Amino acid sequence: MPNRSFVLAATVVGALALPIPGTLAETATKPHTENHIAGDVSMTNATKSATLKVPGATLYYEVQGSGPTLLIIPGGPQDAGVFAELAQRLADRYTVVAYDPRGNSRSTFDGEVKPLLMDQQADDAAALIEALGNGPAYVFGTSGGAQIGLNLATRHPKLVQALVAHEPPSMMLMDDPSEAVAADKALYDTYVKDGVDAAMGMFFSMNGLEEEGGDAAEAPPEFEMPPEEAETFARVSGNFEYWLAHGMLPLSLYAPDVAMLQAGSPKIVVAIGEASTGQPIEEMSLALTNKLGIAPTKFPGDHMGFGPQAAEFAEALHNSFAN
Repeated sequence: MPNRSFVLAATVVGALALPIPGTLAETATKPHTENHIAGDVSMTNATKSATLKVPGATLYYEVQGSGPTLLIIPGGPQDAGVFAELAQRLADRYTVVAYDPRGNSRSTFDGEVKPLLMDQQADDAAALIEALGNGPAYVFGTSGGAQIGLNLATRHPKLVQALVAHEPPSMMLMDDPSEAVAADKALYDTYVKDGVDAAMGMFFSMNGLEEEGGDAAEAPPEFEMPPEEAETFARVSGNFEYWLAHGMLPLSLYAPDVAMLQAGSPKIVVAIGEASTGQPIEEMSLALTNKLGIAPTKFPGDHMGFGPQAAEFAEALHNSFAN
């Protein structure tokens, strides 16, 4: 199980951690990405890493396993690295494709950094499915990635066999989203006025993440992380500013097209963690199930269940696609 600092760094709704000077987040070796050019493929532990050129950007992705395509879409500042164990546990049944969304980690813009556009993110996911040539694909998206998956299912329904949307922050479907929207806008305003550290401190406070005796954001890792986890920690930490500046509001203010989802061919499953009961993300996710007229599907763990409970999570995901 990853230590708490890694979990904090990897998630969007629930917890995030800042790179602290002198800690592993700052000193971890930067992953080598210069060799990942279009058409170049390298092997790491039976995982193929490659890139795909799309309009205005280059997407980094990883592939392992065999069988029907399963596309995994990370949330917020996450990248493919947070799904390492989950992908391994599904590779005996699927060709698992995890990627860094445009603007995160190794998926770079051609020129200057651009704001996150939900339609563009969905088109990027569609381009990956088409490039692999084994569609329609099964799709799993978590948090903001679930929002992208929902948009993918409406914009490119013929490319999606089924979608499991894990805890989508679909606040705009709530009966009264004003409080949630105001909180996100206040977080953004704090980032603009006072910077990343202040905004992340506010995020910790909003989500009750300060620990007795000190700020959780100032706590060093509880023990040394394995190299691959340390690299993911460093990459994801480096995505916080893009998420705050360009990603948080578009992802959270996106309102899924309920009518299109109901009329479309892809099967839609909304997954909510068993440990998320009573949390704000449960209310946001239930807003989507209520509009779709479907029951939520319980998944192991909380918002980050796919990490510490990867084995159980993989089975729940497979069962959702199979049933």
